[in-house]
Amino acid sequence: MAVDPILLVGAGLLGLCIGSFLNVCILRLAKEDKKQRSLFHPPSTCPRCGRRIAWRDNVPVVSWLVLRGRCRWCGQPISMQYPIIEAVVGVLWIAAILAYGPTVRFVEAGVLGTILLGIALTDARHYLIPDEYNWTGLVVGLGLSVTAGVPGFIEGVLGAATGFALLYAVGLVGGWVFKEEAMGGGDIKMMAMVGAFVGWKGVLLTVFAGALFGSLVYVPLLVL
Repeated sequence: MAVDPILLVGAGLLGLCIGSFLNVCILRLAKEDKKQRSLFHPPSTCPRCGRRIAWRDNVPVVSWLVLRGRCRWCGQPISMQYPIIEAVVGVLWIAAILAYGPTVRFVEAGVLGTILLGIALTDARHYLIPDEYNWTGLVVGLGLSVTAGVPGFIEGVLGAATGFALLYAVGLVGGWVFKEEAMGGGDIKMMAMVGAFVGWKGVLLTVFAGALFGSLVYVPLLVL
C-alpha cells in the first residue's frame, strides 16, 4: 500500500519510542519485587555504575551509537539489546503501516506485534509471561475492536474466549496424559489476548499453526 513518506517516518519514530519502552518492560516486569517492577520509577540507570541516564542518552538507537555502546559516566559496555529491540520495533511499525495504511488495523498490528515480541523475549530470559503484557493487550485489543462497531467487539470477545478455552483444554488434557503441568497460565492468558485482536477464526488458525510448527520441530528431535 502506498503511504505518505511523512507517515512512514512518523510510524518508524513511534516504533522506536515504543521499542525503548519495551526494553524497560523486558527488564523489569519479570522481577519478583513489586517495587522493582514499576515501569516509571525509578528512572533508568546504568546497570554498571548506577548513574541516572539523562534524556539525551536515552534517545532510541541514536544515543547508543553516539556513545559507541558505552555508559557516558563509567565507560562500561551497554547491551546491544537496547538498540536492536528499538530498531526491530521501529521496523515492525513501519511494516504495519505499509500493510494497512493509517488505519485502526495498523495500530492493532503494531500493538500486537510489540506485545508478542515482549512476551517472547521476557519468556526466553525468565521463563515467565508477566500478566501486564496479557491484560494490557486484552484491554487494548477489545478497545480497538469497538471501532468496528458491535460485530467487531463481539468478534473480539469470542476470540478471547476461544483462545482461553482452547489452551485451557489443552492444558487439562496434557496434564492428564503427562501427569504434570502441560500449559502455563501465562500461555493461556496470552492466547486470550491474541484472540481479542484476531477474532475466533484467527485464534483457531493461530493455535493450529502453532501446533503444526511445534510438531514439525519436536517430532524429529524425538526420533534423533
